[in-house]
Amino acid sequence: MKQRRLGRTGLLVSEICLGTMTFGSMADEATSRRILDAAVDAGVDFLDVAEVYPVPPDARWAGVSEEIVGRWLAGRPRESLFLATKVAGPGGGWFQTPVRHGHTALDRHSIARAVDASLQRLGTDYVDLYQTHWPDPDLPIEETLESLARVIEAGKVRAIGCSNETAYGLTKSLWMAELRGVPRHETIQNNFSLLNRRFEDALAEVCRREKVSLLPYSPIGAGVLSGKYLDGARPANARFTYYAEHSPRTKAMTERFVNEKTLEATRRFAAIAREAGMSPVTLAVAWTLAHDFVGSTIIGATDPAQLPDALAASEVTLSADVLRACDAVSRDILYPLG
Repeated sequence: MKQRRLGRTGLLVSEICLGTMTFGSMADEATSRRILDAAVDAGVDFLDVAEVYPVPPDARWAGVSEEIVGRWLAGRPRESLFLATKVAGPGGGWFQTPVRHGHTALDRHSIARAVDASLQRLGTDYVDLYQTHWPDPDLPIEETLESLARVIEAGKVRAIGCSNETAYGLTKSLWMAELRGVPRHETIQNNFSLLNRRFEDALAEVCRREKVSLLPYSPIGAGVLSGKYLDGARPANARFTYYAEHSPRTKAMTERFVNEKTLEATRRFAAIAREAGMSPVTLAVAWTLAHDFVGSTIIGATDPAQLPDALAASEVTLSADVLRACDAVSRDILYPLG
């Protein structure tokens, strides 16, 4: 598995990262451990967690994903793996924070408490990357950055990043970090896939000019690009089969991701993949890796059998013809998730 540097840090990580947001909900602990074993055996050394995981966010199981990863990690050489986790911000859209009784902010108090709780659940004394999970736009960014600087100085965190951020928010944070002389966000974790290319606009320019690495989540369009929802299918234990039954909020998210436009785009991308001799999942993940501002692409699974096609993307270089064909679909069906 090829390695890539995150931002301007000393972190060289596998270009595919294993996301763990299903661990403890759609994947039980035994299954989660098999997924972790299979990913690491294939060369993945980068794991992404969050204090609110698993999803869908629910106070009954918040933190369970970190606990599962922590128990699996016990006995392994800590420095053989890179751990990323997140502190919950105020939330946004369908995402409601199920920790601290919903009283979440990215201030000094919340960050100090959250990082200690995550470290305890993970069974380690430091994380390699600590990310803000949704921005806190009403709080001065300098308070967040200075609070994150304290946990770095304490040796609990090596580098910091943000997620679900805007071009303005990322640029403002970089400017303020330089002004205050504190560590800056080295990564940004946003939705990026063949079904959602909005990042290629202003955010891509910021990342290129400032050397910030994107960590794309949902590179397979939350599973839609696999084709498993085509022709009205709703497979058992699939995310949107589960979400459609969980709550009105997650049902609305299902309709946003699984609709006429996304399914038509998926059919066309699947045809491109077949012509290129690869699975639609491999194409989708490899497409994200073809972008120079990407550090490591985050894949997820609810079963170890789902991993090989996604991991195969690390061995694929998409041809110019394939990339042009993907662009043609995107021009016809522009930002179906926008």
